[in-house]
Amino acid sequence: MKRLRKIIFLGVIASLAVTNSFAAKKPKTIKLGFNIPLTGDSPKVGESAKYAGEIVKEEINSQGGLEVKGQKYMLEFVYVDNELKADSAINAANKLVDIDKVLASIGPEGSGRSIPAGEVYNDMKVPMISPWSTNPKVTEGRPFCFRACFLDPFQAPVGAKFASEQFGGKNVAIVYNLEDDYSKTLAELFKAEWESKYGKVVVFESFGQKDQDFSVQLTKVVNSNADFLYLPDYYNFVGLITSQAKDLGWSKPVMGSDSWGSADLFPLSKGAVVGNYFTTHYAAKGATGKTKEFIEKYKKLHGYVPDDVAALTYDATYIVLQAIQSAGLTGNLKKDRVAIKDAMGKIKSFDGITGNMQFTPEGDPLKEAVIVRVTPEGEFEFVKSLKP
Repeated sequence: MKRLRKIIFLGVIASLAVTNSFAAKKPKTIKLGFNIPLTGDSPKVGESAKYAGEIVKEEINSQGGLEVKGQKYMLEFVYVDNELKADSAINAANKLVDIDKVLASIGPEGSGRSIPAGEVYNDMKVPMISPWSTNPKVTEGRPFCFRACFLDPFQAPVGAKFASEQFGGKNVAIVYNLEDDYSKTLAELFKAEWESKYGKVVVFESFGQKDQDFSVQLTKVVNSNADFLYLPDYYNFVGLITSQAKDLGWSKPVMGSDSWGSADLFPLSKGAVVGNYFTTHYAAKGATGKTKEFIEKYKKLHGYVPDDVAALTYDATYIVLQAIQSAGLTGNLKKDRVAIKDAMGKIKSFDGITGNMQFTPEGDPLKEAVIVRVTPEGEFEFVKSLKP
């Protein structure tokens, strides 16, 4: 009996030794959060962000992890659904900070979520970078908040200038989402720019987040003397608005903003967006170098060309990783979060797949926009670059 107990005891000791050996070899990790809309009105946005994140993770982890001051760290990403809602984005931020204990957050995507969630991240002293939020309020007075995209005060003027040169008319109709900070702000900025330099806004109509029928607004547009229609709206609304406008007899040009850039835009519009233009962050068609490599990898994995959200999320994630490499890691979560924020604020230049970026002290990149045209195949074809 004693011999049996001794054998069992030795077996337990051996088992513990093996367990401890595995524990000792367990790689160190870097945990980042993704505050993204996986459900709700625009689930493609969250899907694109997650797919881009997974590509970054595979690229780094397949090489044994990210090297930080001579130490390798494997990447661990936590994806939390914000449903494309402001209150859900706030809840997601709190979860990522308090429960998941992430070092930094990628997203939210979109100003309507980044503005309220950014307040949480800034108050909790956790660095946040939004790939796709163009409203100035996202980073204004918030040292822990950054972005990887241009701002609306830049997008609106260059878009208006292009529209004036391309369409030649003086009158514009604008239809925007009153309940979305991004859409409302961009509509107002475009209106102010157009009326100060180019002509007149003859229709300025709004709609609500739950609206699906735009016949009232579009009847005013069709019956006006507008030379083109400006839609600073998310792709899911643009698909409905352009197809309904076509049914009502609208055949003039439509100009859009960066929120058009989704693979779902073309099918949702039933082809009504063909030949139209929008301002955006990169052009997939005709891309070269590492941008082309990313597009090919994404398309092979998921069967469609990555949109702006995917490309910007890819860049935003690598910006955070670059900051981590610069700052180093101590294992003290609070100190490391602050150090990463400080390092992000010191990045002078970042060569991303959406272009080269130089950052302002406010955490905003100075970068080009591009104009793309929707082809009959539903692709986004490069037209021209627009410099700041």
